[in-house]
Amino acid sequence: MRLQFILSEIGVGLRRNLSMTISVVLVTFVSLTFVGAAGLLQLQINEMKDDWYDKVEVSIFLCPADSERPTCAGGEATEEQITSLRTELDGEELSPYVKEVFFESKEDAFASFAEQFADEPWAQGVTADDLQASFRVALVDPEQYQVVSDLFTGRQGVEEVRDQREIIEPLILVLNRASLVAASLAAVMLLAAVLLITTTIRLSAMSRRRETGIMRLVGASNLFIQLPFMLEGAIAATIGAALSVAGLWFGVRYLIEDWLAGSIRFVQYIGTDAVWTIAPVLLVIAIGLATVSSVVTLSRYTKV
Repeated sequence: MRLQFILSEIGVGLRRNLSMTISVVLVTFVSLTFVGAAGLLQLQINEMKDDWYDKVEVSIFLCPADSERPTCAGGEATEEQITSLRTELDGEELSPYVKEVFFESKEDAFASFAEQFADEPWAQGVTADDLQASFRVALVDPEQYQVVSDLFTGRQGVEEVRDQREIIEPLILVLNRASLVAASLAAVMLLAAVLLITTTIRLSAMSRRRETGIMRLVGASNLFIQLPFMLEGAIAATIGAALSVAGLWFGVRYLIEDWLAGSIRFVQYIGTDAVWTIAPVLLVIAIGLATVSSVVTLSRYTKV
């Protein structure tokens, strides 16, 4: 009997404040979509870091014939210099830092260049002599780049030591800032959702003060009186969360998996399983918003 009464009161409240309830659903949907987008973007950043940092190499570019660097004053790197570098890279001193060493000759570099830029007109005049040999060093810990850099920078026969993280980290920085912007927008929208849920519950409570007064007189507890109002807010917020999860799922499915993954293939993208990872978080946030708003509002507006 009590359950039936509570359900009927929820139905009455939702019908009386239908436009406000729809507003709560929409604001919750938009705000949680921003929260979910920020969460998915952070998961994507972590996925890229895990994938790319494992592949990061330190490139030791050897002197070509026409370099103006002081370390290349003697011209192109000699066989003795190359052998000395290889011996040091394979030696005991660097074994805790170096996972694997690859040597790329000018011919190897030209083969890779020709394959990558085969359709570019400007690349047709490039020959193997225009490129330079290099050592590609895979590190045990990419954060230990400086050890290799300090050891080989300024060495005769070495033109430049380059860390591939220099290419990756600006992109990671942009994505992190985008995630921060999305989180900031989400915070503003969540505040708007709290205010709107509070207003909706307040209007619903004020419109039924006579009924709550009667319930108080016949001995109903505070929880029994307040529960229908709390459930109204929770239902509206939960619907908004469900719409947010659905929107994020479709976004990841068709925007990322179908479009981006087919257009840009060198990036390891998150999938729809990531949406299900953050879905419980969005649901908890939605219910939390409704609970906080209800507690703040009902303690005042259901008193008789």
